[in-house]
Amino acid sequence: MRTIITGGTIVTPYELITLHDLIFIDDKIVKIAPTDTITRQKQDHIIRADDLWIAPGFIDVHVHGGDGADAMDATHEAIDRLCRFFAKHGVTSYYLTTGAAPQENINAAIDAYRTYQYSEGAIPLGLHLEGPYLNALRKGAQPEEFLRNPDPTEYVPWFDSGLVKLMTIAPEVDGSIELLEMGRERGIEFAVGHSVATYDQMLQAADLGLRQATHTFNGMDPLHHRDPGVVGAVLTDERIYAQIIPDGVHVHPAVVKLLVKVKGVKRTILITDSIRAAGLDDGEYELVGQIITVESGIARATSGSLAGSTLTLDQGVRNVMQFTDVTFREAIAMATAVPAEAMGLIPEKGVLREGSDADIVFLDESLTVMKTIVAGNIIYDNDKEAE
Repeated sequence: MRTIITGGTIVTPYELITLHDLIFIDDKIVKIAPTDTITRQKQDHIIRADDLWIAPGFIDVHVHGGDGADAMDATHEAIDRLCRFFAKHGVTSYYLTTGAAPQENINAAIDAYRTYQYSEGAIPLGLHLEGPYLNALRKGAQPEEFLRNPDPTEYVPWFDSGLVKLMTIAPEVDGSIELLEMGRERGIEFAVGHSVATYDQMLQAADLGLRQATHTFNGMDPLHHRDPGVVGAVLTDERIYAQIIPDGVHVHPAVVKLLVKVKGVKRTILITDSIRAAGLDDGEYELVGQIITVESGIARATSGSLAGSTLTLDQGVRNVMQFTDVTFREAIAMATAVPAEAMGLIPEKGVLREGSDADIVFLDESLTVMKTIVAGNIIYDNDKEAE
């Protein structure tokens, strides 16, 4: 069936297009053309988007959980719950993110995804392994007892599964360079995180293919003018995409603004790093075997360290517009086209153009999600939810 979206402003996100209709058939966009050139047919399905923004579905490359579920639950029920929850917040694609844990727990998360049969909601595109090869000196809320050096007998099966798409590592940890080289040969993306790598170690990792920074500024030594370290390399190396948690807690709004000014919109990725408490009330929650306390929406481990967030990506888009001087189009790009480019998903995802997937989010003037379409299916409709 042919579906026509009409009446809104299309955010590709490279440009804003008015007085155009977007047409998709099944799960693919087939045309974006002036409204007055479209000949409608009786059997067409018309979706009115008057006074709304029509944008690509959001992509979260770093998200652990929400609505009471977590990737490490390693169950199909948890993944289903995440898919539905994320779609309500405009996310159409995401990467199930694990934490440092025993090998069998990470294997279980991978196996759960391997056998998962998608039902509805945001589509999980693979796994992001945040660890376990991280540096205890910058462990944050990662359980230190599960941090370890890379072991090929452990990680090669993960890589060979074809399901791991992104991995956060500390490049200075013994064995990380071999890990990086082997993973890049298999097309896996790598990010630096929970690391005290030197500037030179970072450049070496980037030369070998490391292309992202996990929650920039968090889990890293502060920038020092004589010892630039991880942050200095991330800010100055144009090859590296910088993930940022724009909740106003993990990073001060002024520093979010600084990052966007230095890296530019095209190298800044909005992430949530959300945990199972996202969307729920304050209280105590489990995260990689630890009890996390959430007060006023801020999640902390017993050590006092921040432990992920309760941020949703639609709120992240609203926040980055408040924190910085980026335009709406640029804010959308950091949640769509930029992560898609970093993960090699362009042109299928992250953009609205002919041939792209019909993953679409409708936003009102306050940037509230009004409708989410995934693979051509309306998964979330704010109007119906309100009934």
